[in-house]
Amino acid sequence: MAYLSDIEIAQQCEIKPITEIAKKAKVDEKYIEQYGKYKAKIDLSLLNDTDRKDGKLVLVTAITPTPAGEGKTTTTIGLADGLARIGKDVTVALREPSLGPVFGVKGGAAGGGYAQVVPMEDINLHFTGDFHAIGAANNLLAAMLDNHIQQGNALGIDVRKITWKRCVDMNDRQLRFVVDGMGGKANGVPREDGFDITVASEIMAVFCLASSITDLKERLSRIIVGYTYDDKPVTAGDLKAVGAMTALLKDAIKPNLVQTLEGTPAFVHGGPFANIAHGCNSVMATKLALKMGDYAITEAGFGADLGAEKFLDIKCRMAGLTPDAVVVVATVRALKMHGGLDKKSLDTEDLVALEKGIPNLLRHVSNIKNVYKLPCVVAVNRFPTDTDNEIDFIIAKCKELGVNTVLSTVWAEGGKGGEALAREVVRLCEEEQGDFTFSYELDGTIEDKIEAIVKKVYGGDGIVIMPNAKKQIAQLTDLGFDKLPICVAKTQYSFSDDPTRLGAPENFTVTIKNVKVSAGAGFIVVLTGDILTMPGLPKSPAAERIDVDENGKISGLF
Repeated sequence: MAYLSDIEIAQQCEIKPITEIAKKAKVDEKYIEQYGKYKAKIDLSLLNDTDRKDGKLVLVTAITPTPAGEGKTTTTIGLADGLARIGKDVTVALREPSLGPVFGVKGGAAGGGYAQVVPMEDINLHFTGDFHAIGAANNLLAAMLDNHIQQGNALGIDVRKITWKRCVDMNDRQLRFVVDGMGGKANGVPREDGFDITVASEIMAVFCLASSITDLKERLSRIIVGYTYDDKPVTAGDLKAVGAMTALLKDAIKPNLVQTLEGTPAFVHGGPFANIAHGCNSVMATKLALKMGDYAITEAGFGADLGAEKFLDIKCRMAGLTPDAVVVVATVRALKMHGGLDKKSLDTEDLVALEKGIPNLLRHVSNIKNVYKLPCVVAVNRFPTDTDNEIDFIIAKCKELGVNTVLSTVWAEGGKGGEALAREVVRLCEEEQGDFTFSYELDGTIEDKIEAIVKKVYGGDGIVIMPNAKKQIAQLTDLGFDKLPICVAKTQYSFSDDPTRLGAPENFTVTIKNVKVSAGAGFIVVLTGDILTMPGLPKSPAAERIDVDENGKISGLF
């Protein structure tokens, strides 16, 4: 049987005018700024003007990712459409895709099959220009920093201690390490430099955590760009860059409204990666979704040890949010890969591999239920090759943890395939009371908080701090940043910092290589393993297969 590609499904869908979707989301026309017929930005004043009570907040997260795929965004969208089909008033809040994965190996992030947000091509490409604005604000700050040094360096910035990098929203390994300012005195001060991908920029984190334009400006002003000769931090506020940076971000900061294939309102806004940043859409999009729907469905990137941990310990803490239920997405195929099975062998029943791999799912589920104390359901994305024996095995194992398992067929059936999951989510929200708890409190030392995450969430024995990181922790503590939450940059492929250790590894420590402050975002970034803040393209990038015909119709996006 020939399946349609994601882009073919999206292009065949009859998209409703965005004004209709806004009406469904109870957004008055005066708050809508249209970007063509099918996209709009929503004025921030709506959040202050509405007196609607917040709806229920549902987080969708997943097991540790594998090349077999899990379908977290697809499940999020299909669950929302499933809730709409059983008569619930529902909205979705999602991240915007980065161009890096779109043209690289992972593809877009607008869902898949019959559970997508549309217009899929726009969302995956330039959308409403938010990422361009974030990149421009980031690079304006970089330009003003280097200009300040060129024009006499009144602040006494040590060029060897500059921490601010330029950024571009593309996987470009060539830019990881550069030397710039070459060519003589008129062309700047020569120094070692480098680029991050836009989604790893602190501006992205600030943008996603800001609660208003005023809060955005305050956060931007606190961003540390480097240190003086006597180790005093230099901020964007010191460089008088904040007003101009905010001017570049003033439209981007407004959440974007689009729709699912079945016409459910979707707020798609902001997009930090979860392996190198905090992995959630903007606070303002989440708050809008909560105001405009009785149920707001959102997701956090990669496995629950990354996206969900950061959503719960950073975003919920800062924004005062409490999830009512959590969905953990898994596939039989991915769990068999965690059990050591090769990708080519996933189509045959293998209960031995499944038994070896299922501890990965059970650890994530246990964390949600026992560390964060939240009601939880497992959603198994069913593939045609999954056998009843394999499904029954997962159901029985999750039952032992007191968690129900629901089959999801949203990729093939859209909202219809998410109705059973929708009913279980409603039951959790209405019948099971959580006792939401963070995995650590803020008053511990930086080391205490990192250790709490490693032991409680990853299942490790502790941490090993490299000498350089020890110095950085001491400096940040002296500067008064030790009471901030922690954002761990770690491989997404394992609970540990070693991507080859699949399943639920035990008896491991996590090595802390670098520790830096994102003072504007309001968290400490902890770098482990070989994590890169600028990815590279694969041998055969997706970009090679993307094309446009003479009518402007795009093909090859997925």
